[in-house]
Amino acid sequence: MTTHYDSPTAPQGTPGGGEPSPAAPPRTPGAGEPRQPFVRGLWRGRPEDPRWARPALLGLLATTLVLYLYNLSASGYANSFYSAAVQAGSTSWKAFFFGSLDAGNAITVDKPPAALWPMELSVRIFGLHSWAILAPEVLMGVAAVAVVHASVRRRFSPAAGLIAGAVLALTPVAALMFRFNNPDALLALLMSVACCLVVRAVEDGRTKWLVWAGVAIGFAFLAKTLQAFLILPALAAVYAVCAPVPLRRRFGQLAAATLALVVSGGWWVAVVELWPASSRPYIGGSQHNSFLELTFGYNGLGRLNGEETGSVGGGGGGGGGTGMWGETGWDRMFSSEVGGQISWLLPAALILLVAGLVATRGLGRTSVTRASFLVWGGSLLMTAVVFSYMAGIFHQYYTVALAPYLAVVVGMGAGLLWEKRRELWASIALAASVVAAAAWGYVLLNRTSGYLPWLKWLVLVGGLTAALGLVFAGRLSRRPALGVAAVGLVAALAGPTAYTLSTLGQGHSGSIVTAGPAGASMMGGRGGGDGMPGGFGGGAPGGQGQRNQQGNGFPGGGGFGGGMPGRNQQNGNGGSPAQPGQPGRQNGNGFPGGGRTGEGGPGGAGGLLNGTSVSAEARKLLEKNASAYTWVAASIGSQNAAGYQLATGDPVMAIGGFNGTDPSPTLAQFKNYVEEGRIHYFITGGRMGGGMGGNSGSASRISSWVQGTFKKVTVGSATFYDLTRKTGG
Repeated sequence: MTTHYDSPTAPQGTPGGGEPSPAAPPRTPGAGEPRQPFVRGLWRGRPEDPRWARPALLGLLATTLVLYLYNLSASGYANSFYSAAVQAGSTSWKAFFFGSLDAGNAITVDKPPAALWPMELSVRIFGLHSWAILAPEVLMGVAAVAVVHASVRRRFSPAAGLIAGAVLALTPVAALMFRFNNPDALLALLMSVACCLVVRAVEDGRTKWLVWAGVAIGFAFLAKTLQAFLILPALAAVYAVCAPVPLRRRFGQLAAATLALVVSGGWWVAVVELWPASSRPYIGGSQHNSFLELTFGYNGLGRLNGEETGSVGGGGGGGGGTGMWGETGWDRMFSSEVGGQISWLLPAALILLVAGLVATRGLGRTSVTRASFLVWGGSLLMTAVVFSYMAGIFHQYYTVALAPYLAVVVGMGAGLLWEKRRELWASIALAASVVAAAAWGYVLLNRTSGYLPWLKWLVLVGGLTAALGLVFAGRLSRRPALGVAAVGLVAALAGPTAYTLSTLGQGHSGSIVTAGPAGASMMGGRGGGDGMPGGFGGGAPGGQGQRNQQGNGFPGGGGFGGGMPGRNQQNGNGGSPAQPGQPGRQNGNGFPGGGRTGEGGPGGAGGLLNGTSVSAEARKLLEKNASAYTWVAASIGSQNAAGYQLATGDPVMAIGGFNGTDPSPTLAQFKNYVEEGRIHYFITGGRMGGGMGGNSGSASRISSWVQGTFKKVTVGSATFYDLTRKTGG
């Protein structure tokens, strides 16, 4: 099937610049024309599509769903920080609305709550367990693949749409984060929807598409604040230049979209800011109980310049600086820290983006094909540049935001150049993209030389061979040309597919997670490992915080080709606490329920990076007469509190929020809570940001007061203070 792209001779001033309709657009049956039965239409798709197109799409979505659901419960509660908030929101509507860490509503997570809402509704329906928390994230991943496919398929060939969807599904960091409970899954989905809607608005100039794009970005803000705005300059500029309506109307439409963004993202902010602070939870991550401060400080400019008050440490500045969060600079996305997560097809995508813009250079201002490259390519470049130079907190998994943009650019570029393959420059550009993918795939696979050592040669030789054939693809008959293209596609996707399968075959838990096999992502910086800086995560200082021991195995154990054993993961970040009614998970390091929680007992590095393992005896102690208290216990740091809350199902106050550095509650407030009989126990062992161990601020003063006032209770290796029994009483 030949795909129809924009016509360079199309008259201007009509929707799409007078260009032909999008490739095989959905067609509404005319009067008297029978409609297909729903089931048949679902299977068959558009009447003008080849018969294989819709079954292939359904197969892609079904395969993505099955793969992402595979071994899902191995991650337990994944990031206990967010799982504790989900547990709270599933039992308290107030906690649901504010994003509280506990049902007693002491403090919130350090993000808006939108990403928690789907998980909390799921837990309300199905109960608290790993699947109820993580399955909504999987569905977001499948939805993102569908959106990416639809975005490409609307103007390009069915094969191009399938390539885009497959690239997203097989990107290692996407396979990681669409099975994890951080806010990034919802963010990536909503940003994909926004880009798709902006292109649709350019297509016909209708205001509603732009307004809905604003709504999508507004809700993305409620998932991860200002990261949702990274692509706004690209989207606004493309529509302002390319939309097929008069200039004044374009600016009016952009104003309407901005209003929609403000309303959809600002309503919750307005409620929180206007709500009396005394009757709502403290805003976690802020120093003055203000969501606006959190948005523009810790989660905003602080991420760019490294000045994050209350954080565990800043960054190293731009221009190739090195800091706690790795090296910054133009090549950060290709570095040993990040490359294996996202960059497999990034060189190819950049080549295809340039080629796509060259191919559409002669089209009119309102060319939708060129606008598509500008929207998705601009979003890719804007996000990549910010990630490359941000000096504040940066984790490898943030790059999942790039995955949909990269996938669409690859799909569009490959589809367009394939249609133009009879032109020598197009066939050479297509071949160059395959060479880039194969060569870079070889480099990435070579960084983990013990992992499937034969695969890098298969990728390199297969890619170079396919590239040679693609140079002459325009002279070949269709079947040999398709064979060459298939070899090139397999070579390009073999590396990320292997990393994705390794990711799917293991559980991931903690605040810092990475995709792929052992050694695939080693965070540099001052004494930093792949865990937290300065050796956090249970690894030796300066070593790799999260250590994964992996043979050449694919999911399920036995080796692929090499007969080596599968992964035995060691999570030095504290692993995942045992789920209620279940024994703790053995993560390969000899510590049930998630492994090492720091040296010398509960808390430690685990108290900062993930929830601690809770013994049956400790759980029994906290659950006794729990209904008589607002909080069964209080502990320094959110992760330490999260472990106990998830183990008992009862609220545990997180003193100082995530890092233990938030000034909430104050010593006076805490004393009032104790005098009112609202807290039963104080749990020692929590960690504060930067490993300070509670030696500063409100947390330190509270800890000192408790230890000098109340009786100590020791259960196994855990130490509690009974706040109802004073020393000598």
